[in-house]
Amino acid sequence: MQYPSVDEQPKHAGSNVKMPLQHQQQWGHPSTWSTGLWDCSEDCCSCCLTCWCPCITFGQIAEIADSGSTSCGVSGALYALLLYFTGCACCYSCLYRNKLRAKFNLEDCLVHCFCECCALSQEYRELKNRGFDPSLGWVGNLERQDQEARFATAPPMGQAMNK
Repeated sequence: MQYPSVDEQPKHAGSNVKMPLQHQQQWGHPSTWSTGLWDCSEDCCSCCLTCWCPCITFGQIAEIADSGSTSCGVSGALYALLLYFTGCACCYSCLYRNKLRAKFNLEDCLVHCFCECCALSQEYRELKNRGFDPSLGWVGNLERQDQEARFATAPPMGQAMNK
């Protein structure tokens, strides 16, 4: 997959790798989520992971939403601690849903307060549908993008110029 180039794209700190256009904030009118809140059956693996261990799903989402400035482990651990000690981890995860909403100009309401697992599953699917693989983390996605860009520009194997 080759991504279109854009002059002003955010860069990973200390890197010259630009994020693809499809990952950029879409300006203009708010758009809708690529999947519905109740579409958990579209990705059963992430749905099950979110139901049984939401701290992992949340950590993966938070790392992408923060463009790698926080790690999956730290975000997931903080989520687990908040869930265990207060039962209100939805307040923390709601902040990251707001980051995704701002990044992709999505419409939404306070769904984390009503159905935490469905909201996290929807965010995970949204990132996947926008070309991210949350399980790779931020750096892994940058490396994958770099490999795809190199592959797309590499000459075909076994061809040579003849006179």
